Amino acid sequence: IIQSDGYKTTGCYNFRCAGFLQTNNNIVIGGSISPISVLNGNQFEISVFVWKVGPKTWKLVAKLGPDDTLVGYWPVEIFTTLADYATQVQWGGEITNAQTFGRHTTTQMGSGRFQDEGFRKSSYFRHLEIVDHNNSLQSTQNLYTRGEQPKLYAVNNRFSDDWGSYFFYGGPRLSHLHREPP
Repeated sequence: IIQSDGYKTTGCYNFRCAGFLQTNNNIVIGGSISPISVLNGNQFEISVFVWKVGPKTWKLVAKLGPDDTLVGYWPVEIFTTLADYATQVQWGGEITNAQTFGRHTTTQMGSGRFQDEGFRKSSYFRHLEIVDHNNSLQSTQNLYTRGEQPKLYAVNNRFSDDWGSYFFYGGPRLSHLHREPP
């Protein structure tokens, strides 16, 4: 979970800043989950839902198996513009690049495989939907993709009847096989 003001002046991950109130300790925010997918082997998914419930609360629900689990919520008091509704949603991968010793990080994104390797190799998000003002799920349209280091990390988006709106993303990291990105 990242909480920020659009990366302008504040931001933190998981519980490093106040706001999100966890109500279930079976899922650890920032922790690992299992089982995990295996390259070219069994693939496992989680479903994540974030939506506004009533006038006071944004909830986070995860589905790791057959049941939905309420993980926690953000009280409306911590928001300014999100108190009523969201104007955009973002899905994706992110790495932290502190430029240690003036070099790009060696952190991989997603599974560490590029998006064009597809299912059983690349990381992905699928069935991307938003909740409208009537509290109904709607398929996403006109997805915008962005990659800041395309030689190291990439993304593509697609649509199919089985997966709805989806995208593969990821990349291996900076290594001796790559030259320093600009």
